[in-house]
Amino acid sequence: MSQPEVAASVVVIGGGPGGSTAATMLARQGHRVVLLERDHFPREHIGESLLPASIPVLEELGALPEVQQAGFLQKWGATMIWGKDPSPWSWYFKETNQRYPHSYQVFRPEFDQILLDNSRKAGVDVREGHRVTQVIFDDGRAVGVRCESTSGEPTEIVASFVVDASGQSGLIARQLALRQWDPFFRNLAVYGYFTGAQRLPEPDDTNIFIESYSQGWLWTIPLHTGVASVGAVVDSKIGQEGIRKLGPQGFLMDQLSQGTATAALLRESNLTSRANVVRDWSYVCQQMAGPGYVLVGDAACFVDPLFSSGVHLALMSGVLAAALATSAISDPEMEEAAGQVYQELYFQEYNQFRELAKLFYSSNLSSDSYFWEARRLTGKDAAFTARQAFIRVVAGQPPRGYERAVLERGEAPPEFKSSIAEVEADRAQRQTTLNSFFTPDGIMHPVFYDAVPFLDQGVGIKRKPVLGQGRFDWGNVLTTSSQPEGTPCSTLVAEIVSLIDGRTSISGLKAKLQEGRDQSHADIIERTLITTVHILYVDATISQLTPPQ
Repeated sequence: MSQPEVAASVVVIGGGPGGSTAATMLARQGHRVVLLERDHFPREHIGESLLPASIPVLEELGALPEVQQAGFLQKWGATMIWGKDPSPWSWYFKETNQRYPHSYQVFRPEFDQILLDNSRKAGVDVREGHRVTQVIFDDGRAVGVRCESTSGEPTEIVASFVVDASGQSGLIARQLALRQWDPFFRNLAVYGYFTGAQRLPEPDDTNIFIESYSQGWLWTIPLHTGVASVGAVVDSKIGQEGIRKLGPQGFLMDQLSQGTATAALLRESNLTSRANVVRDWSYVCQQMAGPGYVLVGDAACFVDPLFSSGVHLALMSGVLAAALATSAISDPEMEEAAGQVYQELYFQEYNQFRELAKLFYSSNLSSDSYFWEARRLTGKDAAFTARQAFIRVVAGQPPRGYERAVLERGEAPPEFKSSIAEVEADRAQRQTTLNSFFTPDGIMHPVFYDAVPFLDQGVGIKRKPVLGQGRFDWGNVLTTSSQPEGTPCSTLVAEIVSLIDGRTSISGLKAKLQEGRDQSHADIIERTLITTVHILYVDATISQLTPPQ
């Protein structure tokens, strides 16, 4: 019989990037954190290709110097055979991210060890070889876990909060039946590690290489250890049939032989690992946070790996989960609202990658086959065309960002392309209108102050938890019809939006904002007003700027 062990403010299930990130951030907040990892590190794991968006999180964790010193290859972008061009083409992070122009191709046993050791340094009680068998609920609230050590010794750990970073095993998701499978991505992956694989020509020699072929697509990721991670993504049903006939290794080698460029890179290579199969594919949990618990990384969702989003989502959600747990423990009345914001923020990031992957799949014309025809998007795909927020984000990207590469290299659905063109044309016209308010010497023309702004339908200010320093705090968010979850904004911006009533001119808004305030702040208030009107008008949150009636 297991003995209760009152051991933690927070118990974290899983020591991968999501779990170690959450644990480190929580320990820094002064919580007593116990992290339970079923394996002993280092251990094998897929997902070697990082995004630049992960670098700031590694900086915040204090783990970036060790990552930089580990010798991992710098990843500057991606090279693909995809779309209507049968030749390889590349896109580079520096085209859209000047601050972080590269990420890394990491060897996951070493990378994950760095992050787990970083948790230990932060004061986390890391227990490897401890498998969590059950999350304990009391009247619907998670209050701890039951686990077993490698010796079979059972233990109960009571905690104020549970962070589930158990990966695709999804402990809480399975226990509470929260997981929903994605009907669009019906795929399967089989992969292995090769020595002797050639690299792409410079400057693309450390890029991830993705090649589409009739049955799906192939990846090749060079690693600093001298091996390459190589795999195939195929239709789940066809893949399982092929694996039954040929075995995992036979099926992997058969698929790799069908990619002309990939086969050339592997011509003098040898498979030095077993062939691994990933069958559980794209899914999302209908509830990512609840009373006393939160789901992190693959325990919450898994997007198709086309854009190497797994580690980024794990790190990001680890930071957010730590903030949620801190807020729930210190202010129980905020827990439910903060949990809802956690889910909204996670869904926002998840949906961005999901819609982008759907667009890339649909736009690939390199092959005509069942795999690609089954993944075409049409104008009847309401779930896709309704993603106004995604369209607005893509329309705002520089013309050579990877969000836009498909528009140049593939054949996007006509409805999507027309939506992008419409949004971009509207933004350009709005910017031209704003430019007309300036005199030739760059001074704002008085007519600007006479204009009356009108808010678009669905625009408003809500009071919600917003992410602060290591926790959620009550704040203001600007909501729109395309982003009902809202965007955090300052108190002054919230006041500006609240004052826009379709009758008051900008000069009138300026006067109302300055009432009762120190006149020494007048210039700051005016600049903030002008900037806010500028941004909201270009983005169509302010639908009109009209002369006074």
